[in-house]
Amino acid sequence: MADKKTDQHTLDKLYQVIASRKGGDPSKSYTAKLFGKGRNQITKKLGEEAVETIVAALGQEKKDVIAESADVMYHLMVLWADMGIDSTDVWNELARREGVSGIEEKASRKKK
Repeated sequence: MADKKTDQHTLDKLYQVIASRKGGDPSKSYTAKLFGKGRNQITKKLGEEAVETIVAALGQEKKDVIAESADVMYHLMVLWADMGIDSTDVWNELARREGVSGIEEKASRKKK
């Protein structure tokens, strides 16, 4: 169990901080540096973190999976901000899917 309670707004707060770094000083912010390097670098980092999460999971280390998962979430949100996707757009899509089986949801995307 976590030592610190995380409320439902933690991801929104993180997204706001990330989005605020767009156009910032790359010498003072890793996030601003990522934005400055462009989408190719952002997606590369996201992919690297996803692979590191998989490796950690295969190694069966929960603490490593937790840390790498946080890295994946951070880099995913950097990508969203780079593309002008607001976090609430993703939360709304997840809410839309609530109560729909994964099989049904996937089939509905093929019809579009």
